[in-house]
Amino acid sequence: METSFQRSATPAEKADDFIKNETQFHLGALVTEQSHPKTRTLSQTLAVDVPQGMRQLYSVDDDIPPALKTTIASKEYRKLEDALYNSLAAGGRVSFSGCGATGRLSILLDAANKKFCRVCAAKLPDRADFFHKLAAQTNAIMTGGDFALIRSVESFEDFISFGYNQYKEAGIGPNDALCAISEGGETSSVIGTIHAALDAGIPAFFLFNNPSDLMASRVERSRKVIEDPRVTVVNLTTGPMAIAGSTRMQATTIEMLVAGFAFETALSKLLQKTLSKDELDAIGFEPTTPEEKAQMFDVLLSEIRSDENVTTAAAYVEFECDLYKRGGRVTYFPRDYSLDIFTDTTERSPTFKIPPFRSLDETDAPAPWAFVKDPLRNARDAWIWLLGDVEPRCLEWTSDDYKRMGGTPAQISDPPKIGRQTVYRFPIGSEQDSSRYEGIPNAAVAVLADDETSLWGAVGSDWFDAFEKCSAPFEQKVAYLINNTLTNASKPSNPEYGKIFAFNMAIPSTPLELFAHLALKLTLNNISTATMGKFGRLNGNWMAHVDATNKKLIDRSVRLVSEIGGVDYRTACVTLFEALEEMENWSLDRKKTVSPAAYAVEMLKKKREC
Repeated sequence: METSFQRSATPAEKADDFIKNETQFHLGALVTEQSHPKTRTLSQTLAVDVPQGMRQLYSVDDDIPPALKTTIASKEYRKLEDALYNSLAAGGRVSFSGCGATGRLSILLDAANKKFCRVCAAKLPDRADFFHKLAAQTNAIMTGGDFALIRSVESFEDFISFGYNQYKEAGIGPNDALCAISEGGETSSVIGTIHAALDAGIPAFFLFNNPSDLMASRVERSRKVIEDPRVTVVNLTTGPMAIAGSTRMQATTIEMLVAGFAFETALSKLLQKTLSKDELDAIGFEPTTPEEKAQMFDVLLSEIRSDENVTTAAAYVEFECDLYKRGGRVTYFPRDYSLDIFTDTTERSPTFKIPPFRSLDETDAPAPWAFVKDPLRNARDAWIWLLGDVEPRCLEWTSDDYKRMGGTPAQISDPPKIGRQTVYRFPIGSEQDSSRYEGIPNAAVAVLADDETSLWGAVGSDWFDAFEKCSAPFEQKVAYLINNTLTNASKPSNPEYGKIFAFNMAIPSTPLELFAHLALKLTLNNISTATMGKFGRLNGNWMAHVDATNKKLIDRSVRLVSEIGGVDYRTACVTLFEALEEMENWSLDRKKTVSPAAYAVEMLKKKREC
């Protein structure tokens, strides 16, 4: 990727430029970038005892409940609830903005509201107009547009101007409100959406996971919004992540809880003022307070860690890791929770440097190890369903746009192809894709949660019949089920339907079905992390194979090289840029599967041997 220096500079010159001129992206002092003491031996533990490794990962979630309870008791949180309600009641729009994992969270919250409204409109046809309007009262702004659901758009998060323009183009009304979410609190593009909200004169809330005073003292762009009296800061610091810097884990979990609780409270207040008791009963509405939901989350954490569920999780880790070690591929087939599976699957690529999703136009690129498909819909309809019945919100910026916003020379000369038609070329629908099963081994994994688990083995149901058709060419079929009525003793046993991994946990119902989303997130995040750890993509609790596609990830990669290679920051930085320069001449397949950080560590080892 390009930073402020020229491509023609030497690796040493690039390193010195990064060290001197990009200090705002040197983030090693942030809490979210630190190594958690509970998981420092994670990769070593996973190598010999997967269940114990899973318990190490789960233990870090203990940091969430105290921070959650403190947050929902704060005046800043109450202000967030009130602002979201006032926006909805006035006919305005609540926008969630984020980048990477928080961008995917923003899309999930928006899509969950749209799904809730779609279901309610079907149950209360006389109120259909109200729910159709309510569905349009949420919006998601993901850095790079919805294409970034698939893979990060290189360097986009480094520009305040990009986030500013994305929000402006999405439209900002006088009754709107913005909930901006950044795990670290430093993401330039997310900060840009806050500036756009302030210029429009609407309420702006900033949720992040590092101490505010630390952010204000270390990062100038963060200080400007943190100290602006027009911005309400909702601090969600829990401590280091289970994997150093992997904010898709604890940071995004508490963000989902806090932003989700606040929106559901605002939504509940609106529904109770708008609908009759009979209508509320018809949609199954049961109001719960944030405090009650916090207690439900405590129960969920406890249930996830039951001996039976840990055993199931460890068995699934062994299953998927063995498949990858033999060069295999897995394809997930969800029903209503496709976005959750999609999120975890796409996040594995930059975190562990495995091949990203591949479009129909990228036949020379390596096939992804894991993929997601909707057995009921073609690719275009699957995208629309995934996003909550809206078409992908993509960017069609021109060279002039990038020049006006101060983009990189590469963006100006060759604008990224991240528009809607590009998104539709990723075959996430029911169309047959031989790349998913042409190699051996391969597996089709049905992923079902809560009530929909009853569909497993339900011959004659639309979803199960569609899954059976799509999975027919696969070597094996597997079910990943989460439901408090399914245990390893009571699960369906017909071997014709495939092997079953059943997780027994209760899932309380809320308007956005937050706890179903959380159950999937917590199990999948930890399982995919443990799988990659057992596969060798972790060093202790460091992402040994992290990618370097933006300035924050360059800094993280340098710190990783320094930590593992036992060298100072500058030596690590020079070596990383040497690795990046050498990798420019590699084949696409090799580029997609080798981490610059990991390769830099190997270069250091070779230098020592010489």
